Amino acid sequence: MKYILVMSIRDKIDSDYKNALKSKDKNKISTYRLILSGIKDLDINNRSGPNKKETDDEDIKKLLKKMIKQRSESIEIYKKNNRSDLLEIEQGELDVLSEYLPKQLSESDTEKICKEIINNSGATSIKDMGKVIGQLKKNHADTIDFSKAGQIIKNLLNS
Repeated sequence: MKYILVMSIRDKIDSDYKNALKSKDKNKISTYRLILSGIKDLDINNRSGPNKKETDDEDIKKLLKKMIKQRSESIEIYKKNNRSDLLEIEQGELDVLSEYLPKQLSESDTEKICKEIINNSGATSIKDMGKVIGQLKKNHADTIDFSKAGQIIKNLLNS
């Protein structure tokens, strides 16, 4: 009988953090500390308040997505201001964070899926945008960047 051990995202991050400590990779160590600190905050928030629950992989994925979004915005700003020193740090953090999420679809794949949903749902105007986004979230929550998708859907429904 074979057992397949599925590591939680938290366990994988802990393990990768320990490896980064062993290899003395300063950049990765600081990124893992940021992630672990964010997870600890999640734990505290989830333990207090009316809806007590354990922090699960979905919570951690949301945290990572938020951290990735912050890094992406910073990268854009650093590009505009020619700050390659800071750009490199943010890019390194972004790469580490991205390892724990499913690969995001490219813009052309996202557009293809958006067109398909618009055609199948009968969406015709910007008023139907919520319906299209709802379908996207139901079927592609982990693989689509919704800030890009929103723009694509707007453009498709307006044309």
